Amino acid sequence: MADNKEFKPYIAADQVMPEVTPTSIILGILLAVVFGAANAYLGLRVGMTVSASIPAAVISMGVIRMILKKDSILENNLVQTIGSAGESVAAGAIFTLPAIFMWIEEGYDVTLSVVAIAVVSISGGLLGVLFMIPLRKALIVKEHGSLPYPEGTACAEVLIAGEKGGNAATTVFAGLGIASVFKFLTDGLKLFPSEISYSFKSYKGSGIGADTLPALLGVGYICGAQISAYMLAGGVLAWLVIMPLIVAFGADATIFPAEVAISQMSVDEIWSSYVRYIGAGAVAAGGIISLVKSLPLIIKTFSENIKSLKNSDNTVSTLRTDKDLSIKTILLIALICLVVLVAVPSVHINVFTAILIVVFGFFFATVSSRMVGLVGSSNNPVSGMAIATLIITTVILKATGNDGGLGMTTAIMIGTVICIIAAIAGDTSQDLKTGYIIGSTPRNQQIGEVIGVIAAGLAMTGVMVLLNNAWGFGTNQLPAPQATLMKLVVEGVMGGDLPWNLVFIGVFIAVVIELLNIPVLPVAIGLYLPIYLSVPIMIGGLIRYWFDHKKYKNDDDKENVTTAGILFSSGLIAGEGLVGILLAVFAVISVGGGKSLADLLDLTARGIDLGAIASIVFFAILILCLLKFSIWDKKNYKK
Repeated sequence: MADNKEFKPYIAADQVMPEVTPTSIILGILLAVVFGAANAYLGLRVGMTVSASIPAAVISMGVIRMILKKDSILENNLVQTIGSAGESVAAGAIFTLPAIFMWIEEGYDVTLSVVAIAVVSISGGLLGVLFMIPLRKALIVKEHGSLPYPEGTACAEVLIAGEKGGNAATTVFAGLGIASVFKFLTDGLKLFPSEISYSFKSYKGSGIGADTLPALLGVGYICGAQISAYMLAGGVLAWLVIMPLIVAFGADATIFPAEVAISQMSVDEIWSSYVRYIGAGAVAAGGIISLVKSLPLIIKTFSENIKSLKNSDNTVSTLRTDKDLSIKTILLIALICLVVLVAVPSVHINVFTAILIVVFGFFFATVSSRMVGLVGSSNNPVSGMAIATLIITTVILKATGNDGGLGMTTAIMIGTVICIIAAIAGDTSQDLKTGYIIGSTPRNQQIGEVIGVIAAGLAMTGVMVLLNNAWGFGTNQLPAPQATLMKLVVEGVMGGDLPWNLVFIGVFIAVVIELLNIPVLPVAIGLYLPIYLSVPIMIGGLIRYWFDHKKYKNDDDKENVTTAGILFSSGLIAGEGLVGILLAVFAVISVGGGKSLADLLDLTARGIDLGAIASIVFFAILILCLLKFSIWDKKNYKK
C-alpha cells in the first residue's frame, strides 16, 4: 500500500472555490439524462456502454469556462460527477430489465410497471453510491499509489489541463480531436471496420482480433503493461486454449445453451455460448477472493466511520478534502431505499430478498470499486456480476418455492438492483479518484452522485418504455444481448438446465490463478470479455512499458514524458466517448423511410468499405500520433 502522506491535491484543502452551484447542478442533471438515454440505446444495440466521466468533464469545461467565462475546476468536476451517473444507471438497467419486457411479449405471466422501473433504478443507484462511501479512504486515499483508476486519473488530467491551458491542454485536445475523427470514420461513416478478427482454420475453435479503437489504446497506456498483460492472459486462455478444447471434444455435439452443433459454430458463437459462463464463474470467484483479502481494510474503514459518530460535537477539525457524508446519513438513505423496494408491490421484493440485496450489493460494490481501480470502468464486467447474482438468487428462490413468472421477475429485479449498484459504485470510485487528485470535497461529490442517480433513474423509465414501444427488445433493431443472456440464465436455473459445469470451470480457474499468486480479477475480466478488447489494451500497455524503461536525463524528464502520454491517452478516451454518444443520438433520429440519421452516414450501404487492412493502417497511424503528439520528445533521453 502506498504512503500518501506527501500527496497534495491540485487545489489545496484550505482553498475554497465554487463547487455546488446552480450551474453545476443544472448542467450535471442535463448531462446525466443525455448520457443515460444515449447509453441505454447503445447498450441495447451492441451490448456495451460508453464511459461518460471524461466526456462530461470536457463538455463542462466548454460550457463553464468558454461560454459562461467562469473559472472553477471544482465546479467543472461536480458537473462530470453528476453527469457520469447517467451512464452507470443505464448500464445496470438495460443489462437486465429488458428480460421482463421479452417475457411479457412471449406470453409469460409477468408484469412490469413504470413505477417499478423507477424504483429499482433509483434505489440501486443510491445504494451503489452509499456502499462505496465507506470504502473511499481505504481504496482512493490509502491505495492512491496502488490502484490507478484510469478513467478517474484521466479525467483529473483533462480538468487540470483545461485549468492550466497551454501545452497540457493542447496535448489533451489533440488526442480528443484525433480520436473523434477516428471514431467518426470507423463507427460513424463506417469507412473501415472498428473490429478485425481472424480464425485459425488449422487450429479449430481459436481466434484472434482487435477492436482498433482509440479509447482502448488509451486505457492500455494509462493502466500500464502489467495489468494489460493479465487481461490478455485471460483472453489467450479463453480464445486459444479453452475454445479449441471445446471444439476438439465437442465435435458435432449440440450442447446447451447453444442450439446448433459445435462444429457448425463460429468462434464468436462458441465464446458467447460457453466461455462467457466460464468467465462469469471466474469473475464471481475472483470477487469473493478479492473481498476476503480486503476484509481487514474494509473492517478498519468501517471502524473509523463508526468512531466518527462520537465526534458529533464538531470539536475535532476536519479538512475539507476529508469530509464524507456522515454514517447516519448513509444508513438513513439506505434504509429508505430498502423500505421503498419492499413497499412497492410491483417490484416483488420482500424483507428476505431485500437482505439478499444488501449482502450481494455491498459485496459487488466492494469488488467493482477495486476492480475499476485496476482496469477501468470501461472494462468493468457488470453483467458478469449480475449473472453470478442471478444464478445464486434464482437457486434460492426456486428452493423456497418462488418459481414461475413471479420468481423469474423477482430474480431479475434483484439482479437489476445489484447490477446498478455495481455499475454506480465503479463510477463513484472513478469520480472520487478524480476529486482526490484535484482537491474536491468528497461530500459534495457524493451529493452530486445522488442527484445524478435520481435524475438518470427517472429519465431511464421513460427511455426504456419508449424504446420498447418503438422497436421491442430482442429485435434486430434492439437485440439487447446482455439482457437476453440474463433471461437465459434465469430460465436455465428455473428449468434446471443451466450449464453449471461451465460456471464451476471458471470458479476453479480463478482458484488456480490465485494459488499462482497472480491477481485474479484482471485475468478473469480478460477471460470474460472478448479478446478483441484485450489486444489493443495490451498494445497501449506495451507502449507505456517501452517509455517507462527508456533512459532519461533525469527523473523530472521521465515524469514529463509519462504525464504527456497520460494526457494524450485521456484525450483519446474523451474523443471516442463524445463521438460514441453522438452516434448513439444519430441512431435514434429518424429521417423517414424506416431509416435513422446513422443509416444515412453508413458508407457501406453505398458499397464503400476500405476493409480490415485499412483498420490496421489507421490504428498504426493512431499509435504514431500517440508517440508524436505526446511522448516522442527525444530531447528528454540520454544520448
